[in-house]
Amino acid sequence: MSILSELVSIMDTLDIPVETGVFSGKPPVEYVVLTPLADSFELFADNLPQYETQEARVSLFSKKNYLRRKQNIVNAVLEHDLTVTNRRYIDHDDQTGHHHYVIDCAGTFERPGGIKACPQ
Repeated sequence: MSILSELVSIMDTLDIPVETGVFSGKPPVEYVVLTPLADSFELFADNLPQYETQEARVSLFSKKNYLRRKQNIVNAVLEHDLTVTNRRYIDHDDQTGHHHYVIDCAGTFERPGGIKACPQ
């Protein structure tokens, strides 16, 4: 499991069109773009990483009032045991009419069997 797959699943449940990196095609009135931010090994046992912390940005673009949708996304992310590390309004794009709001998320995922050391 990865944070991106979790977030795609959450957006599907909320019925929000979602893509990773950039939205291809003509953007709808409301959509989400996911951007991976960081992957790190923070929890170790026997000198091998056992868990991976993954971070991603959820960029909400909306021509409507984005406040209710923002709260729906935050609530759903928290209900799926992910952490919200940052939320902020970026800007309004006058050309497209979309508000841009970001929600940064983090999740910790167990590495199946841990990470095997590279043979020397």
